This record gives sequence, C-alpha cells and structure tokens, in this order.
Amino acid sequence: MIDFLRGPVVHLEAEYVVLDVQGVGYRVFCPNPYAFAKVNGPVTIFIHYQTREDATLLFGFPTREEQKLFRKLIEVTGIGPRVALGILTGGTPDQLISAIYQENLTFLIKLPGIGKKTAQRMILDLKDKLDGLGAAFMQTGLFALPVEEDEDLLPWQEARDALKALGYTEGELDSVWLDMKKEGADIGPVDVLMKKALKLLYVAR
Repeated sequence: MIDFLRGPVVHLEAEYVVLDVQGVGYRVFCPNPYAFAKVNGPVTIFIHYQTREDATLLFGFPTREEQKLFRKLIEVTGIGPRVALGILTGGTPDQLISAIYQENLTFLIKLPGIGKKTAQRMILDLKDKLDGLGAAFMQTGLFALPVEEDEDLLPWQEARDALKALGYTEGELDSVWLDMKKEGADIGPVDVLMKKALKLLYVAR
C-alpha cells in the first residue's frame, strides 16, 4: 500500500500529474493538478491506492487531511473516486466540511456529480465523522464559516473562492476571467471553470 510519494512533477494534464520518484513516473489523479505547478522542486503527494480488475489507480492530495476527506467521501453510497475528485475540485475542503456541518444542500448540489439524494446522504453519513478533519483545517487556517447560501451565485464566484484558497491573487483571477470570457466560459459547472482557469494560470506563470 502506498501512503505518499515524493518527487518532482514532470508532467501535468487536466486530471493528473506525473511524479518522478527515483526514475519511475507515477500517474496520480488530483483534484487540481495545476496547483502543483507553483511548487519548485520535489513535492509530497498523499496517495489513495485503488486496484480494479482492469487498472491500478493512484489518487493524490497535497495534505493528509485532504487524503482523509477523500476517503470519507468514497464511503458514501453513490460516490466513487472520480466523483469524489470532482467534489474536491468544485469546492475547497473547508467549504465542503462547512456545508456538511450546516446541512447546506444548496451548496452541495452545485458540486459536480451530486444530486439532492446524494447530498442528503453525504450529510447523513458524514456529519458526525468529520470532527477531526474540521479541527485540522481550523488549525491550518483553512476552516471558514459560514458557507454562503446564494441561489444566484455564479459558478465562477465559487471557482474564484477556491482559486483564492490555493494562493492566487485578485489580479491574477481578474485577468484570467477576462481571458475565459473571451472563450465563452461564463457558463458551465464549477469543476470545468476551475480546470480552465488553472490551465490559463499555469501558462501565465
């Protein structure tokens, strides 16, 4: 069982990074692969290892807390690894934990792949199982309450908040949004906007 991998990122795609670990390239699927582009030198990625009949897959996260949150998510009926990755792409861990604690269906059903029934299951299954994770994010300064409940909140506003949490500046986000609007990216799910924005931000840097 692989718990974490450490090495330089040698390749980036929209859904995964390739990590060079002592000459072996590991393909690791991540919520926000382009976030690793900001790191110079070796990075540590915490791994969830999955073996299927047709493939062995690695899912990776920048912190152990996110690794644990991912594992909690895939315990919920109807949420597999790919959907769990989409959830972590569509909202930051602190937003997700806050929404579950507050039973905020409005926020949860906006996440990619999540309908009302799955959102209700998330609350029912996870609300009493995230205390340790909530404390961990509080200690790192990432835990934030409350989550806004705005029916008219644009997907870009949610994507922007998540990108700000990754360390991008207001100026960078304003600039990339102008570029995205020229490409017609003013509509669409949060995870799609996140991936487009991260790709443009990576190229800009």
